[in-house]
Amino acid sequence: MALTRIGLAGLAVMGQNLALNIAEKGFPISVYNRTTSKVDETVQRAKLEGNLPVYGFHDPASFVSSIQKPRVVIMLVKAGAPVDQTIATLAAHLEQGDCIIDGGNEWYENTERREKAMEERGLLYLGMGVSGGEEGARNGPSLMPGGSVEAYKYIEDILLKVAAQVPDSGPCVTYIGKGGSGNFVKMVHNGIEYGDMQLIAEAYDVLKSVGKLTNSELQQVFSEWNKGELLSFLIEITADIFGIKDEQGEGYLVDKVLDKTGMKGTGKWTVQQAAELSVAAPTIEASLDSRFLSGLKDERVEASKIFQGDYSTGLPVDKAQLIEDVRQALYASKICSYAQGMNIIKAKSSEKGWGLNLGELARIWKGGCIIRAIFLDRIKKAYDRNPDLANLLVDPEFAQEIMDRQAAWRRVVCLAINNGVSTPGMSASLAYFDSYRRDRLPANLVQAQRDYFGAHTYERVDMPGSYHTEWFKIARNSKI
Repeated sequence: MALTRIGLAGLAVMGQNLALNIAEKGFPISVYNRTTSKVDETVQRAKLEGNLPVYGFHDPASFVSSIQKPRVVIMLVKAGAPVDQTIATLAAHLEQGDCIIDGGNEWYENTERREKAMEERGLLYLGMGVSGGEEGARNGPSLMPGGSVEAYKYIEDILLKVAAQVPDSGPCVTYIGKGGSGNFVKMVHNGIEYGDMQLIAEAYDVLKSVGKLTNSELQQVFSEWNKGELLSFLIEITADIFGIKDEQGEGYLVDKVLDKTGMKGTGKWTVQQAAELSVAAPTIEASLDSRFLSGLKDERVEASKIFQGDYSTGLPVDKAQLIEDVRQALYASKICSYAQGMNIIKAKSSEKGWGLNLGELARIWKGGCIIRAIFLDRIKKAYDRNPDLANLLVDPEFAQEIMDRQAAWRRVVCLAINNGVSTPGMSASLAYFDSYRRDRLPANLVQAQRDYFGAHTYERVDMPGSYHTEWFKIARNSKI
């Protein structure tokens, strides 16, 4: 057989789907997996899905030698030690100038360590975020490659065709930047995704618990929302979920799903990075805390017995008004979540000298990925207007939208609180907005306390310099 254009190692569903996508776009591809049955399964799928040019290999040596030089191999294996093991297996057969691409959700510093190690061996390395799940991998994901620009040039022609295609916007891929920037951007993308999902869940909870909407009504509401400014993949699938009946019993499947949310770590990494960078990200943090609390199912069941009672106000609710208010509150909160994510990326880019283009990131998230939304086009335009935008909230268009929606936003949060329904994401978003828009916060008191007990000093509003006051002595003398 003729040499293939590219190789892919790691044939779980994501790997299989990406390999088939590449082959379908006209690029012959070699595939390898340590468990050889996965190789045969992928080759069989390729035959069934249109005799696609996918060639399977059961050993790494023949796999690598089947790829044209300079060889490019994409890995799609579990993050951490399995990546290092796969690199060791492949690198034993690769030659100077060949390239390895990690397409998993890897910690960005691991990518930078590996890039340096590969460089010492004469190999190129990319860390590439892949978003869109199984469906995206097969039909067009959002791709976030970072690392060696030379390596990116090797496969740019492939990625431009394999990525999701958005009319008037182009392929959802771009060279992100140096080092681990691709993995870092994908990590924050996932953090924003956490926030988005939590805010949608809170909208559902308020409409169901306070508004008493049925699943049928919820499906109708979310379907309608998906025709306007909230048009997005997550709103679309949420509407779908509300319409699915339980095949194993009565009623709707969503009501039978255990209220315990899983996670794989990227949301936690995002919050940790926000803290390291001193970037406020309360919406994303609230979404992570909500997942932690959801995991305490047994404790919550016991607590519900202790704190029994009717927490509702019992007041009548105008259902139509509530639906409109929740829509506006969801949109305003969503702006805050994206603003926080973009600020994390901006801070890291500044720290590392990556020079990331935030508008371009918004563009490649418009299709293929889990957070794809019409809203991202507006974010791109905001950063196009002002690449140095301090915060998405102060873009003139978004600022006006927040102002137009804040009354509804406040009504929803107050209504939820008064009815005992937790809305940590919406509440955190509103608090973020209220803190950011105020020219003076009670932080003066906190700094005074720090100076009182720890002599940490403080600055003054009326004169320059750093000051320390003997608060304790003055307070003690005043009490004598």
